[in-house]
Amino acid sequence: MRLLTHNVLRCPAKDVTLGYPLMLEILEMEVRETEPNFDFLREQLPSLHWASVLVVAAAVGLQGFPTTYDPALLLDQDFLRAVHNLLIDIHVKTGTLICPESGRRFPIVKGIPSMKLPESEV
Repeated sequence: MRLLTHNVLRCPAKDVTLGYPLMLEILEMEVRETEPNFDFLREQLPSLHWASVLVVAAAVGLQGFPTTYDPALLLDQDFLRAVHNLLIDIHVKTGTLICPESGRRFPIVKGIPSMKLPESEV
């Protein structure tokens, strides 16, 4: 799972109001370095939920990441490169997503998050 995916995942349980951002525990990850597409990042960053970006930054141990989003950051190529590395190049192979409200745990296995719940909970 690329960490960009984390930004759109929510707990689907019917008793959960927001279920977002999911906490992230990483057991195994890999970095697949790619060339940054700065135009793509400049387009996507304003629409990302920044609290979710901070969750994944903390999960991989990234220090010194801006705590709030500022549109001026779109002009900083070093920042864009760091965001690209965080959201695109890092792939979680094994881990767990955790709902901040209910504590429900959703496994990530072979890079695929499973958000499946029993029908009675959805």
